[in-house]
Amino acid sequence: MNATMRRFVMGAAAVSMTLSVSACGNAGGDDSGSASTGSSSGGNSVGLLLPDSVTARYDKFDRPYFEAKVESLCPDCTVEYANAAGDPAKQAQQISSMVTKGVKVLVVDPQDSAAIKSSVQSAVDKGIKVIAYDRLAQGPVSAYVSFDTVKVGELQGQALLTALGSEATTKSKVVMINGDDADPNAAKFKDGAHNALDGKVDIAYEQSGLWKDTVAAQKMSAAITRLGAKNIAGVYAANDGMAGGIANTLKGAGVSGIPLTGQDAELAAIQRLLTGTQSATIYKAFKPEAEAAAQLAVNLLQGEDISALATRTETSGSGDKVPSRLLTPVSVTVDNIDDTVVKDGLYTVADICTADYVAACKKAGLE
Repeated sequence: MNATMRRFVMGAAAVSMTLSVSACGNAGGDDSGSASTGSSSGGNSVGLLLPDSVTARYDKFDRPYFEAKVESLCPDCTVEYANAAGDPAKQAQQISSMVTKGVKVLVVDPQDSAAIKSSVQSAVDKGIKVIAYDRLAQGPVSAYVSFDTVKVGELQGQALLTALGSEATTKSKVVMINGDDADPNAAKFKDGAHNALDGKVDIAYEQSGLWKDTVAAQKMSAAITRLGAKNIAGVYAANDGMAGGIANTLKGAGVSGIPLTGQDAELAAIQRLLTGTQSATIYKAFKPEAEAAAQLAVNLLQGEDISALATRTETSGSGDKVPSRLLTPVSVTVDNIDDTVVKDGLYTVADICTADYVAACKKAGLE
């Protein structure tokens, strides 16, 4: 059933009963990328807008965790969902559509934190509360939920140094492939990584990978051409998607055994940790982040105080001081897979140890 038909069925069913819909479906089948879950009461409507469908976490984890928590806190609430598919203009249209629908709170992970400023302002002018999720949007947002992004970069940089071991010297040439410059988090990841790496290794090549595996692969290829494959000691990749593209490029160039970082604890990255083609990733537990956003959204919807939830203040690119809740990231290597992503239920051993990885799992004690 496509998203348009699903909304039709939900509207009809709401006449006689409150409809609760599973969060696991993909609502990206229509032009808007929107769907709704929960009841049809416009007075209790929360909008969730996520930035892209390329990053595996959003539809697989963030959305269902958020929707489930909202339902548990506010059974009569509706969650309107939309995914921007990497298009800032589309996200602006989705915000406008949700404002028209009468949502009372918007939770937005901005595809472009600066470009979204006017949309945030328009929503606030209509009396809507806006929560920035994972990335700090510009404009008058009421709250921000994310992880300590500078700390993420520091953990990435330190993981690279640890993996380099005795080769972590000022003569060792390191490649840095950073995230999208339009993403304020990317700048903080980069700052944190530089905090850890500067003065300890030679950052010989640094470019943006735009959060795309294909772009990161191209940048890695250019780095190999410039520096020479044998002269690269390690690679900082800002997230796991890009690390996957980089790993393929390194393999194609006959480069193996050099450290490579990542972020997001994607399943493919966990499997690369087992085979040694990636050294570390950063685990930012999706469930507590999504649930914190849901709790803030319900509190704002019901006019309750959020000071006990948002205990820090962050300054956005537009200079706004935003009450914030920042969670703690964790570095994951082959040695602590079981104690992190498996323990938290993000993945099961069966998810990770598929046929191609059985031997590597056994070697790592992951059985």
